[in-house]
Amino acid sequence: MQVILIQDVKSLGKKGDVVKVSEGYARNFILPKKLGIEATSANLNDVKLKKANDDKVAKENLEKASALGKKIEEGQVTVGIKAGSNGHSFGSVSNKEIAEALKSQMGIEVDRKKIVIPSPIKSEGRFEVRVKLHAKVAAKLAVVVEAK
Repeated sequence: MQVILIQDVKSLGKKGDVVKVSEGYARNFILPKKLGIEATSANLNDVKLKKANDDKVAKENLEKASALGKKIEEGQVTVGIKAGSNGHSFGSVSNKEIAEALKSQMGIEVDRKKIVIPSPIKSEGRFEVRVKLHAKVAAKLAVVVEAK
């Protein structure tokens, strides 16, 4: 019997796969636990249409992330850091501060967890940080740090 998997099943296949299993396994395990549905022509067509739609949505998300990445790489943000009179800084610039500066200065909202700072920023100057926008897209953001 052929079954279309609705969820990932260990040692059988991933969601959306059409697999051939014994009739007893399908009737007693896969179908009652809603792990899969019977592979009829209508169900196969539905899965094919859903997969095509998912591919289209994934492509659109990749294009949006690429466009946003170009916009981020063209600009820069300025962040302040507390510093003493001798130029010694107190603390460091966090990814939360960079995300807030990105939102206020460029109007781009990015989750702070997607901003990767290679090493702690503890001094004034110009630094580059990576912003992960998509699994395949990462942009470099110029961050200018000034003393407050």
